[in-house]
Amino acid sequence: MSHAITTKQGNIKPVKRNINGVLLLNKPYGVTSNRALQIAKRLFSASKSGHTGTLDPMATGLLPICFGEATKFTSVLLGADKTYKAILKLGYISTTGDAEGEISQSENIRPNKEKPTLVQLESILQSFVGKIMQIPPMYSALKHQGKPLYAYARKGEKIMRQPREITIHDLQIESFTGGDDLQIAVRCGAGTYIRTLAEDIGKALGYGGAYLTKLCRCAIGDFDLAKAQTLDILEDMDPINRDSYLYPVDSLLIEFPAIDLDNIAASYLLQGRAIFNNPAANDLPGGKTIRLYNHKKQFLGIGEVLAEGKIIPKRMMVSY
Repeated sequence: MSHAITTKQGNIKPVKRNINGVLLLNKPYGVTSNRALQIAKRLFSASKSGHTGTLDPMATGLLPICFGEATKFTSVLLGADKTYKAILKLGYISTTGDAEGEISQSENIRPNKEKPTLVQLESILQSFVGKIMQIPPMYSALKHQGKPLYAYARKGEKIMRQPREITIHDLQIESFTGGDDLQIAVRCGAGTYIRTLAEDIGKALGYGGAYLTKLCRCAIGDFDLAKAQTLDILEDMDPINRDSYLYPVDSLLIEFPAIDLDNIAASYLLQGRAIFNNPAANDLPGGKTIRLYNHKKQFLGIGEVLAEGKIIPKRMMVSY
């Protein structure tokens, strides 16, 4: 099945489709997240698309891409927990925090420092677990006076950044042979910079710093890298098979409880009106976000529960 038309000039022009769904993409090394998004958009001939959380070009791994109505719910994954595997080069620092920057040996290595034992390593790494303060890196998209920090960094300018609270849920050693390479697995909350975490770990271990030589995102919320597809594999598929790898829009929202509605209630919410005294909503706390379905189990969007069974629409599907 081809999604293209031939113009009067004889050129082949792709036909954009109003498709809805979520693609789990395994982003390759050296490709920007936006470039990966544009390739996927072309492959699916999608009229509307967006990704959920940028990966640096040197990073690989899970990059969920949303098509059509799914783009309304990308913010849910932006705030989800994420899991990474990373390799740190201890005793060296990078201007960008990763292998793409200017690399130099750290000048702050403790003199005559012995290599830490595995027990010492585990103890120090556990000190990073929980709520900690982290200073965002200069090479980041955070804004200062309307410009991203990396724009200042590229000009050699340094901007003072305020520490921010982040959460490290789990931090484990994957491999350490006593050399300069330390491989770790991290499960963390939103807003965590693994490049900064690597540098802070290197300092805590007495190496004066560290930078990332490899970084792979393995999971976002309930989505796992094992279910993701590569661009190469998608390129080789015919369009019908590609579509079969799209997850439904509501797969982004599994964390929220679901409520089924009758025809009248569904119609009201789709019109932007509230509904009252819904029995299923009576058992839920006020302010709770919920998934909404019609009597045919079709996903309608998300709503919010207020007092006494009242439900208001928050973000509704146009088509379902």
